[in-house]
Amino acid sequence: MALKIRLRPHERLIIGGAVVVNGTAKCDLIIENEVPVLRDRGILREKDADTPCKRVYFVIQLMYVDNRDIVDKHNIYWSLVKDVIEAAPSTAGTIAEISSLILQNKYYPALKLARKLIEYEEEVTGYVRKVQCL
Repeated sequence: MALKIRLRPHERLIIGGAVVVNGTAKCDLIIENEVPVLRDRGILREKDADTPCKRVYFVIQLMYVDNRDIVDKHNIYWSLVKDVIEAAPSTAGTIAEISSLILQNKYYPALKLARKLIEYEEEVTGYVRKVQCL
């Protein structure tokens, strides 16, 4: 079944490994085969991967859109999550779920869970900043 995507003006999209940027008008794209697709709101740019959980998300994003050098990406992932769990043991459950998905090559669902990991990280660091200000 084809995937229909409506793009807003100037919206970005990753299709496979290609970054596509829409022009000045809305447009509809129809993708007729199965290929990794990531809309603008789900894309994390490398320069914005500035926290441990965002780096985890970024490497999963790379696995999803480009399966070249997948072993290297997996090695980076395992190293990153080891550090995250050591720093925040409360993330272990979510990371176990993400890791299970990665081992099954289900990168898109892993990305969705990694987004929750980022939200948790922001919540915890926001709380720590608030306590430090008191």
